[in-house]
Amino acid sequence: MSPTPVTAIAEASEPATLEEAFLPDIDFDPDELRDRYRAERDKRLRDDGNEQYVEVVGDFSNYVDDPYTERVEREPLFDEVEVAIIGGGFGGLLMGAELRKAGCESIRVIEKAGDFGGTWYWNRYPGAMCDVESYCYLPLLEELAYMPKHKYSFAPEIFEHSKAIARHFGLYDNACLQTSVAEMRWDDDQAQWIISTDRGDRMRARFVAMANGPLNRPKLPGIAGIDSYEGHTFHTSRWDYDYTGGNSEGGLTKLADKRVGIIGTGATAVQCIPHLGESAKELFVFQRTPSSIDVRANRETDPEWAASLEPGWQRRRMENFNILVSGGDQDVDLVSDGWTDIFRNLTGIAAKTAARRLGRRLTGSEKGRLMELADFQKMNTVRSRAAEVVEDTETAEALQPWYRQFCKRPCFHDEYLPTFNLPSVHLVDTDGRGVERITSRGVVVGGTEYEVDCIVFATGFEVGTTYTRRAGYDIIGRGGQTLSDKWSDGVKTFHGLTSHGFPNCFFLGFTQSAVTVNVPHALGEQAAHVVYMLNEAADRGCTRIEPTIEAEQWWQDEMADKARLGVQFYEACTPGYYNNEGKLGNPNGFFSAMYGAGPIKFFRMLDEWRSTGRLEGIDLS
Repeated sequence: MSPTPVTAIAEASEPATLEEAFLPDIDFDPDELRDRYRAERDKRLRDDGNEQYVEVVGDFSNYVDDPYTERVEREPLFDEVEVAIIGGGFGGLLMGAELRKAGCESIRVIEKAGDFGGTWYWNRYPGAMCDVESYCYLPLLEELAYMPKHKYSFAPEIFEHSKAIARHFGLYDNACLQTSVAEMRWDDDQAQWIISTDRGDRMRARFVAMANGPLNRPKLPGIAGIDSYEGHTFHTSRWDYDYTGGNSEGGLTKLADKRVGIIGTGATAVQCIPHLGESAKELFVFQRTPSSIDVRANRETDPEWAASLEPGWQRRRMENFNILVSGGDQDVDLVSDGWTDIFRNLTGIAAKTAARRLGRRLTGSEKGRLMELADFQKMNTVRSRAAEVVEDTETAEALQPWYRQFCKRPCFHDEYLPTFNLPSVHLVDTDGRGVERITSRGVVVGGTEYEVDCIVFATGFEVGTTYTRRAGYDIIGRGGQTLSDKWSDGVKTFHGLTSHGFPNCFFLGFTQSAVTVNVPHALGEQAAHVVYMLNEAADRGCTRIEPTIEAEQWWQDEMADKARLGVQFYEACTPGYYNNEGKLGNPNGFFSAMYGAGPIKFFRMLDEWRSTGRLEGIDLS
């Protein structure tokens, strides 16, 4: 019996409680599901948390090398610019675009990769694509008069669009690519930042925008024997096409005689496993926790629809999507995809239906209980899909996720589950324990050694480590204070964008900010806010921008107050990078430094702050 949709709740009676309104129409026991979720979480809890991963330094440093662009030598630079942007991903691109639109000419982007693109420069694995609708996700589509080819863009197109933004706004001019920052130091006498790099540069900038990106440094699992394996290895963010053959569209012909093992079953693995399974002689997928796999239903862009769009369409679409995936409601769902379906059924349609049944508005606690019941129902459909698609019963059961929908990033894919029907593809489920060890010849799980010619690490990026470790350098502010010292027990900012003691330095990304599912939307809001402050400083003849210690403390209190909203949810989740591998106390955790009231309130707060013109909490001098 398939679960009854939330919208199909019968309305014949007048229930007194939420449970009476909901429970008669569902075919599961909530208590049983809670127990199952708890058991699945507990078996995966580890004492070492994030320490289970190996930092890619020393013997593992080759995992961060750039395999895509040949190094170009140049002479060191000792000049100065008005604004230096660290990072050439969407954060840096949007910052540069906003500065150009404001008339700023003296800009330099410093990027360690060989080109712009950030994540979309590094992620070239086969099947790489975005799981947020391209018409919302790809920034500045109207400005560049560009329409994506598909509803969900593949990585090569996103990379090309990144480069097109850089060309359109002249960001290649004066850029320093293939350049890593080694140190940033504040010169209080000159009111400038001195930026030292691995190229011998010692350049100066009046202002610096940190757009490093939250997920940029690969991590490896600290599996015993990882350094003893004698076969071939690489990380998905540094895909080795010389070894596999093919390209981002697949065709990995050099794997035809190879036994391949892949460790990790998150969003990246979900996208590349179908190509590995299609091409390899044998593929062994080593799974600790299955991902939630819902329908993707990608399709080409309809040219008639594209031609019908009116000016301002992308902004309207982004805001419509953001409201829906932030728990709000809209008369029309412009995107209408897996993301909005999840949220409308958890917070929109479900709440309206239950309130209508009860004849009153829901209380706060009722909304929480309703979300849990609707979540149970949605995840039942996800598990049912795995059972229906995968032919082998044992494999299908192992691929079913037993946790709340947003304990991990939901995945949407139409080829992943069918891949396990291929006779050459083997799911090696570790029952939540992970790989036991790696030998010189292969991977050991449950005492069984699986010999493989190649191991692909789909183990993601560093999350939960300190900001300066992920950046790869320290920032030295006024009086010689280092950012690593100031943030040693957690990030401290005002609005997530500035930090006391570090004048003229702006942080874009996930530092005590609010981020929506559509991350470029949030980055664009942040970039516009920073440029507003720069314009105000220029108009008032000021050269220094710094938050007061009082404003910073107010934001810490606000962050702490709103953080309580999600603690109980993530405590009950299976371990992953969302909840710091089950250790929520880490002040550098993924959601530890995010504004708990959500992006709608956060964006409105910034807008209201700008509208007063008072720059409250900011010292200009």
